[in-house]
Amino acid sequence: MDDADRAGPLVEAYRADGLKKLARSTLPGTAECVSCGEMIDIARRAAHPGARRCLSCQMRHEKSGT
Repeated sequence: MDDADRAGPLVEAYRADGLKKLARSTLPGTAECVSCGEMIDIARRAAHPGARRCLSCQMRHEKSGT
């Protein structure tokens, strides 16, 4: 087992910790959907940290063209 193999679990633990902190964030626009007020999914915020809408509201927003 080399260094990269040993680092994998540590990197994953840091990533999971970061996602938990992001989920607990209360900064405006980072945790709540501006359209429906529901929490934005952790995976969506991880993929798009600046997301202001949950996925379903974002899809409706794009579909309406506004």
